[in-house]
Amino acid sequence: MGNATPQWRGMDDQTRADAYSPSKALPDGDLTPFIQRYIDESAKAYSAHPEFQTLRYGPKPANTLDIVMPTASGPVPLHVFIHGGYWQQLSKQDSFFAATQTLAQGYGYAAIDYTLTPDARISKIVAECVRAITLLMDNAANLGVDPKRIVLSGSSAGAQLAAMCCLELPADKQPCGVVLLSGVYELEPLLGTYVNDAVGMDLAEAKRNSPALHDLGDFPKTVVAWGVQETQEFKRQSRYFASLLQSAKRPVETLEVDARNHFDIVFDLANDSKLGRHTSALMKG
Repeated sequence: MGNATPQWRGMDDQTRADAYSPSKALPDGDLTPFIQRYIDESAKAYSAHPEFQTLRYGPKPANTLDIVMPTASGPVPLHVFIHGGYWQQLSKQDSFFAATQTLAQGYGYAAIDYTLTPDARISKIVAECVRAITLLMDNAANLGVDPKRIVLSGSSAGAQLAAMCCLELPADKQPCGVVLLSGVYELEPLLGTYVNDAVGMDLAEAKRNSPALHDLGDFPKTVVAWGVQETQEFKRQSRYFASLLQSAKRPVETLEVDARNHFDIVFDLANDSKLGRHTSALMKG
């Protein structure tokens, strides 16, 4: 699995900032084309599926999710996605890109929106995502969703949020599986870096919201994936979290995805790639 041992304590603030800047692994350092692709592909999916519903799970403006379901005679699996952006960028509008491919497989798709920092602390964002998933579970029958086949996925900061949801949801609201892409599972290394300028974590909050520091004994079946073109610290964080799941004797698969980076690995979630097949296998229960 490669070296999973934490390395960040030996780094100064600037070295850690570089190590946790995913665009540093891009040949030209420019993430703009990938963000534009999120926007464009999501717009196409919204246009192709005007039957999607917007559900409200809380009182704040961003406390909504968008869901689209296939035409089916019975309850079907649901893929729920939580976007990244270091808790301070992006939205559900940029996260609907996988809807068309997911529907073609006969599954539903939902993208969760949440309040961004600095308007919400990370603990509050986790609580919002927990409420969103709870809403889907509680309304599964009306939505045509099989509550025993809800798969949760998240990318980058969204992977941290997805993992924290699995730790905070009660047993009867747990997803049957989770797909974690290029995540940060221990947040303390972000303290003292540019990331924390807007996030505003202190040490206690960083530890409280670090999935790697929690008991993983009841964690659901998991796929931990990352791209070949990632910084070493992002790769190590994924390997480390996967190793903790293995130590907790939880079912976990690890994937280092060829020809993918931190930003475009999400496009393999619902296609015929190895990652897409792993995701589909979770959906089938």
